[in-house]
Amino acid sequence: MERQPPQWLEVGKSSSRRLAFLLQEGEGAPVVWLGGFRSDMRATKAEALADWARTNGRACLRFDYGGHGESDGDFGDFTLSDWLGDALAMIESQCRQRPILVGSSMGGWIALLAARRLLGTALQPAGLVLIAPAVDFSEELMWAQMPDSIRRTILDEGVWLRPSEYSPEPTPITRALIEDGRRHLMFGGEIKAGCPVHILQGMRDPDVPWRQALKLVEHLSGDPVVLTLVKDGDHRLSSPADIARLQAAVAGVATAS
Repeated sequence: MERQPPQWLEVGKSSSRRLAFLLQEGEGAPVVWLGGFRSDMRATKAEALADWARTNGRACLRFDYGGHGESDGDFGDFTLSDWLGDALAMIESQCRQRPILVGSSMGGWIALLAARRLLGTALQPAGLVLIAPAVDFSEELMWAQMPDSIRRTILDEGVWLRPSEYSPEPTPITRALIEDGRRHLMFGGEIKAGCPVHILQGMRDPDVPWRQALKLVEHLSGDPVVLTLVKDGDHRLSSPADIARLQAAVAGVATAS
């Protein structure tokens, strides 16, 4: 299939920038893809979600956060507040009815933050599907796990270049990212999604331990939650069987919405 060129949304008040997005028209609650840390809207799971939506006549929205993929900006200049703002701007500008948010890794955290922000509005999500949701990752899965030497580098120099298993380029972990993440921590109190939630989590995930998913279920005490643990699943959950689980989970939430 020919590569679809992106559309563009301008965001930001003081200094505007462009976000790239792909929108498929369709019926029913639109499915919105929220990608992970340094991932993009053309990654394997995002494409599989778009294929499912196309086959089923569903609207589907994919986009790249600032500093990701085809969108403007340098990755290291942004924080979670920026990426949450990007997600909300996309949902509010492109969704005409309550969306189903599908969040992968960091996108799972952003999906829950967006749901909290949209609670009680016309765009309150109709459902969430979360893949290895990395809730509070900047604090619990980064800062708390770092040796003192790396923490000191971040505090003194403002950035640490972390080698990446997924890219030849290192990932800049900035002091701004860590400090901003603390403004959005969700564990410690009840988390309200305001809709059904289906979590997919690999038990061999080296980045987001599967017990984090159990912790999230405990905090989602007021919402209906389904948790699928994949015994041999890794962080990406991109195998054919994993993709089938993702599409089935989205179909289940879509049917109920």
